[in-house]
Amino acid sequence: MAKAVIGIVDSRAATETIVNRLRVAGFTGDNISVLMPDKSGTKDFAHEHATKAPEGTTAGVGIGGLAGGTVGYLAGIGALAIPGIGPLVAAGPIMAALSGAAVGGAVGGVTGALIGMGIPEFEAKQYEGKIKEGNILISIHTSNRDQVQTAKAVMNEAGAMDVSTVGEASVD
Repeated sequence: MAKAVIGIVDSRAATETIVNRLRVAGFTGDNISVLMPDKSGTKDFAHEHATKAPEGTTAGVGIGGLAGGTVGYLAGIGALAIPGIGPLVAAGPIMAALSGAAVGGAVGGVTGALIGMGIPEFEAKQYEGKIKEGNILISIHTSNRDQVQTAKAVMNEAGAMDVSTVGEASVD
């Protein structure tokens, strides 16, 4: 069974460090998910030179800024709004989970998507709370013990919080 290594970071810089290190370690953009609040209306993205989006296009600035940076290496970057959470930017397999049935289920939003990916409900609710507080969730989808150990080491070395490993359900 596939495993996911999940952790929380408090900055875009830490996210980029982790994604860079994972890429160097051999992980592909299809194996890494990032979920973060869309702060594109703040100075976090206002000075992003890589974006081609007009300043007034909130989602465009956030996505454009991400696509121009290291996180742009990831598959399926998109913006979405989840009731009770607000605007989010997601990349990787978690985007499919958020766009699919998990959002419309009895436990919707981020918690539902995380449960759908195999994360226990209690942990999923904790992760959603961290995202509401402005933190960034990173998930690395692994297929063997060596990848799990590498992903955990990268997360811990970069200062990720609440790093855990869970059995992973398919999000296809």
